[in-house]
Amino acid sequence: MSRRHCQLTGRKPGFGKQVSHSHRRTSRRWLPNTQTRRYWVPGENRYVTLTLSTKAMKTIDRRGIESVLAEIRKGEGR
Repeated sequence: MSRRHCQLTGRKPGFGKQVSHSHRRTSRRWLPNTQTRRYWVPGENRYVTLTLSTKAMKTIDRRGIESVLAEIRKGEGR
C-alpha cells in the first residue's frame, strides 16, 4: 500500500493537469494530507500504527479508536 493512502477514508492522490499561463499542460498530482499516527487500543492492550488523512483523525476523535478499528477490519475483505 502506498504511503499516500488513508486506511480509513480511502483517500488517495488525485491526478490532473497543471495549466501554465501559455496554456501548456503538464501532469501533476494532488496529494492528500496523510499522517502516520500511533494510537493506544485499551481493549487489545497495544499500540496500532495507522496512516490517516486529517479528516480521519477527527473521525477517530469523535467516534473512538475501538469503533474505527472494527470498521477498518470489517472493510479489509473488500
